[in-house]
Amino acid sequence: MNINNVPIVSVVVPMYNVDAYIATCINSVLAQSFKQFELILVDDGCSDNTVAIAKGYDDCRIRVVSQRNRGLSGARNTGIDVARGMYIALLDADDYWAEDKLKLHVKHLNANPQVGISYSPSLLVNEDGENLGIGQYPRLRDITQQHVLCRNPVGNGSSPVIRRSALEDIAFYGSGENKYRKMYFIESLKQSEDIELWVRLAISTCWQFEGIEQPLTFYRVNQGGLSANIEAQFSAWKTAMALNKAAAPMLFNGYYRLAKAYQLRYMARRAIQSDNKLLGLKLVVKALICDVRILSQEPKRTMITTAGALVKLLPAKLYAKLEQVAMQYFGAKQIS
Repeated sequence: MNINNVPIVSVVVPMYNVDAYIATCINSVLAQSFKQFELILVDDGCSDNTVAIAKGYDDCRIRVVSQRNRGLSGARNTGIDVARGMYIALLDADDYWAEDKLKLHVKHLNANPQVGISYSPSLLVNEDGENLGIGQYPRLRDITQQHVLCRNPVGNGSSPVIRRSALEDIAFYGSGENKYRKMYFIESLKQSEDIELWVRLAISTCWQFEGIEQPLTFYRVNQGGLSANIEAQFSAWKTAMALNKAAAPMLFNGYYRLAKAYQLRYMARRAIQSDNKLLGLKLVVKALICDVRILSQEPKRTMITTAGALVKLLPAKLYAKLEQVAMQYFGAKQIS
């Protein structure tokens, strides 16, 4: 094999019935200013036109890998396992990237061999790809195990570019019919699978987490139904945390309640965005009761979330006006 044809970055995109979004996703990868990549599109049992759209691209860097439906974690595991690059970039099929995404992350990782995960802020867009004027602006440097447990600095599953060797350090094999299947993400988790992996990586290896300043990911938010599965989200998060508790008892004894409070506050924000007024307020109260440290550690963000829940109880027209003023005033701010 010609060494010049070996990709530096493997971009892994799980696909499951995303024909409305997959072209935008693929186009954003093909438009990257950094060209030494392969794009692995994992068909996770699609039944719509997604695969036909994916196979319609004539680019030797694209590979379509098909499997029976295993879910997001299973599709990511399949893509990572067949990847050839020294860096693995994760991208969900309904999201997309800025054109310098890969170039800046490769530069960052090359210059910092101790960094296992490079990530960036993300801008939120709606289902039509329109910028919502808000974003995820996580902590970028001096990330500790406490930060990973409590605040998920990576942000979302389309943000990270991960050193392959870091993933290999936490790889494992399944059981039963999957005993020969190499895994990175835990496939039984249907939500919070990325948070679980970040926590596992933080507590079981010496790899560092570090971000770069530019927002480079466009993260699509489905405004309708954000709060419909709040209980399922919270249950999955608690399961993800429980899987790692035994490996770091001192960390969990000191910070689990704080992490839980931050998670409740995050879900409150999502409920508020989806116009579930009472649920948002209920979750804010639960977060404060769970661990009041979120008020002392992040007073501004906690108060903004609380105020947002209270303001949501106002008449719709008045709330819409106040929301417009607030958006103009705050601009792009942290949402979690």
